[in-house]
Amino acid sequence: MKAAVYYANGGPEVLRYEDVPAPDCGAEDVVIQVASVSVEGGDLINREIRPLAHIPHIVGYQCAGTIVAVGEEVRDRRIGQKVVAILDWGSHAELAAAPAGDTWVLPDGMDIDQAAAVPVAWGTAHECLFAFGSLQAGETVLIHAGAGALGLAAIQLAKRAGARVFATASGAARLDLLRPFGMDLGIDYRSDDFVEVARRHTDGRGVDLVIDSIAGRNLARSIEALAWRGRAITVGVSGRDAEGLDPVSLWRRGNSLHGVYFPTLLDREHARVHAMVQQLLDQVARGELRVVVDRVFPLSEAADAHRHVLSRQAFGRVLLRP
Repeated sequence: MKAAVYYANGGPEVLRYEDVPAPDCGAEDVVIQVASVSVEGGDLINREIRPLAHIPHIVGYQCAGTIVAVGEEVRDRRIGQKVVAILDWGSHAELAAAPAGDTWVLPDGMDIDQAAAVPVAWGTAHECLFAFGSLQAGETVLIHAGAGALGLAAIQLAKRAGARVFATASGAARLDLLRPFGMDLGIDYRSDDFVEVARRHTDGRGVDLVIDSIAGRNLARSIEALAWRGRAITVGVSGRDAEGLDPVSLWRRGNSLHGVYFPTLLDREHARVHAMVQQLLDQVARGELRVVVDRVFPLSEAADAHRHVLSRQAFGRVLLRP
């Protein structure tokens, strides 16, 4: 099969489009003929720094397609079903093996590209807002990187829950695109101090919840934007700076900080999290929630797709098509 592989960690330039052996189907696995690959933020981090499972290594942990093989111990999946899957690695390929329990059967008629972009981004947004963030109707939430896949999901889910939604993005044009999704107040992080703006628009109180996928200095400043007993959720490191967080900043206003990592949640609370993602897929399929696809690249151009994500110009999710 064809796959986007690499032999050593590095930037997008390490990716090569090559012939590699097709994956084996383990007893508890399914093999998927991949139709759409979601390029996740974690894929970029894995390519840059994480140890390679194999050489050459196939990066990627989310894809959608059609089951073409079923492991001997699998009873609830069958050949021909369309599924979206989370796997440890291997999505950037024509075929991918995934644990059957970490797949979701698509609702009838659901668009395969929409499905490919749901589990991690939407599942993470839901957990950040509700399971860890305890968001309630009438509260105010600040969502960083609102134009990304996670941000767009969080904006929609927070607004539907009755929250007042603030979001950051780069430039007025991108912020304007977020308003139809439920954003109440847009903050241009290039020109505005989001802490000052958030406090000014809450009568000095601060926001109840912050969803931060950037980390570093941005996370440290997010704490400053919180109200008394406000909650901050850290869920990514896209900023790539290493500035630490002073714990005293949490103490001053009784704030709390939670970390959310979706694959661990799926592993430790599998039944609940799996059911939650299935509900999100159903809602997307019915048109109640909107998945935004920015661009679709051919798998042979995986390096360009990764560069596009790194450029921070994408609005929504970037996909690959084998």
